[in-house]
Order: sequence, then C-alpha cells, then structure tokens
Amino acid sequence: MTGSPTIVLIHGAFADAASWAPVTRLLLDQGHAVLVPPVFNRSLAGDAAYIRSFVEQIDGPVLLAGHSYGGAIITVAGVADNVVGLVFVAAYALEEGESLGALQGGFPDSDLAANLVYAPYPVEGAEPGTDVSVAIDAFPAVFAGGLDLDTATVLAVSQRPLSAVAFGEPASVAAWKTKPSWGIVSSADHTINPDVERFGYQRAGVRTVLEIDGPHLVMQTHPTEVAAFITDAVAELG
Repeated sequence: MTGSPTIVLIHGAFADAASWAPVTRLLLDQGHAVLVPPVFNRSLAGDAAYIRSFVEQIDGPVLLAGHSYGGAIITVAGVADNVVGLVFVAAYALEEGESLGALQGGFPDSDLAANLVYAPYPVEGAEPGTDVSVAIDAFPAVFAGGLDLDTATVLAVSQRPLSAVAFGEPASVAAWKTKPSWGIVSSADHTINPDVERFGYQRAGVRTVLEIDGPHLVMQTHPTEVAAFITDAVAELG
C-alpha cells in the first residue's frame, strides 16, 4: 500500500466522536484524510469487529488512533491488513487474552471506580444488559477535568455508556505485536490510572511515549500536541 494513510479516530466509553473534534479539525485543516466513526460500546468483540469492518472498506492504508476504551478496540481491530500503525491516547493497550478489568486490576483504582453508575438496558431474546456511566455530578472532575464547567456539564449529560460486559471481555488478539505503535500518557488522568497507560505502552513496545500534563480528555485540552503526535506517526510511517 502506498500513499498517506487515512487517519481513523476511535472514541472511548462515556464519550462519542465529538470528543475528537478539536483534533479532527486540526488534521483536516492540514489536509489529512480523517474519519471518526461511532463506537456502540456494547462489547469489545462487537465494537472491534465493527471498526475492523469500517477500516477494511477504506481504500488504502489506515492509521488508527484510539482514546481510552478506544485503545482496546484498536488493539483488536488493528489486525486489519490495511492498518499500518496504532496511536494510543490515554488508552488501554491490552495483551491478547487480557480484559480491561484485568489490566486495571493490577494498579490502584482511579477516581472513576467510585463514581460509576449502573443501569439495565433491554437485550432482545436475552436477560437485560447493564450500562455503566459516570455519575453526572462527578463527571466534570473525574472525566472532563481541564474543561470549563459549562462544557463539562453538557458532556456529562450526553455521555455514551459502556456495557458492563466489555470490562471483562478478553482481547482476542493484540495488533501492536505486528503493527508499529505510539502512545500518549495523560499524567493528570483521573479516569485511567496513568500507570495503566504507561505499563501497557511499555509492554507493547511503542516507538514513542509522550507524557502530557493533561486530563483524560487530552484531545480537548491539548489538541495541538495530540494532533502533532499523530502526524509525527504518519511521517514516521512514510
């Protein structure tokens, strides 16, 4: 495959594609091909299968960038033949056979653990599932630190929950074993313990780790740095 890759940005739990908006705008303004698909947050296997299918329909090479739970998704979906690299942004880089819960369980809890809310949702022909979201009053500090309160409050009431099954579902494959990878650590993250990010990236052998003194939504607070990190990865691939 030749040519500059399409940059596909994958959002995480408790957020949607708009979480990438400042970075998306910067990349588009620089002339990059960018796509930001939705993630349904129903199961790791299902979400990764959807993203892999989405990627495989793109003509040419793809660089996948995943935020938070999106990192787990690109860990699995990144085995698609046309994926040429992975960028983890305040994200989970899972080992094959490892779940989000298992990786997190090796480190002290972040502030997120004490501020989760659980609610049932219907599943056709089966027992109800369980949606997990962040308590609205805790969301600004835990998930959207660094953003103005008005913006954080809007994000809090429009968050996209993650199904509880995704926390315990093991990754079927680890694409970073065969694809070059890069990682951003949000050192002021209160959603994922930053040491979880550091450990995952070190284990994955990422080419470069960038530490940003920013919150979990580092794409919103430090879009210039995040966009530059992604374009540096593109240049390395070139």
